[in-house]
Amino acid sequence: MSVVTLKVNGRSHTVDVDPTTPLLYVLSDDLELRGPKFGCGLSQCGACTVNIKGQAVRSCVTAVSTLDGSEITTLEGLGSPESPHPLQKAFIDEQAMQCGFCVNGVIMTAKALLDRTPNPSDAQIRQAMSTVLCRCGAHQRMFQAIRRYAQTNSPRRTA
Repeated sequence: MSVVTLKVNGRSHTVDVDPTTPLLYVLSDDLELRGPKFGCGLSQCGACTVNIKGQAVRSCVTAVSTLDGSEITTLEGLGSPESPHPLQKAFIDEQAMQCGFCVNGVIMTAKALLDRTPNPSDAQIRQAMSTVLCRCGAHQRMFQAIRRYAQTNSPRRTA
């Protein structure tokens, strides 16, 4: 066992776990967060995505010991049902969710993209979203939600 300190959604947490434990299990089992989901366990579907240092990271394959002292943002850290983050609000407005299983990965991946590239091209959005699997066919609405957020909340490009 190993003591690891994480700052998750702005709050510090100390956990005593096997150092090889995937971050996802610490988030869901120890911290009782429900945003990141177990999907494939192989870093291929994106359901477990969290943001660390502005990057979308698959928590199902990231050993918690590699993150001691790291700041981690989960879907819960963006906003709440009462006060959603503007990106979450764009997903609500565009009705971009169906079953909701992939939405954590989609929103957290989109957030990392938009933080890095505030006004992404359509191709950049499609490329980033190609790393998250969704089975329910809401892809176009998700794309529209990401585009809506970028147009509303990002600085404009100058010619």
